Amino acid sequence: MSADAETIATTILRLVEERGAGKTICPSEVARELGGPHPDGWGPLMQPVRRVAVRLAHEGRVAILRKGRPVDPDDFRGIYRLALPEGDGESGPGSQSGM
Repeated sequence: MSADAETIATTILRLVEERGAGKTICPSEVARELGGPHPDGWGPLMQPVRRVAVRLAHEGRVAILRKGRPVDPDDFRGIYRLALPEGDGESGPGSQSGM
């Protein structure tokens, strides 16, 4: 199954909002939502999900976390999670204090 970038973006944003502040989602949750439970359906979506997540992080709409800490969207590797940005609506990306 194939999904366009806007469908992926909408799904990412919906899932992180449903999960709520201070919680994260796995990118595979997005891929499974769009591609179904079988790896043949969701597996090919993992790279498109990553590309869209990077774009959304640049726009300040999601945070990409690795080991619980925000990472540079242009320079991360390995397992990562997605979350609402801290201080959603604020322009200071470095704020780490929160609930």
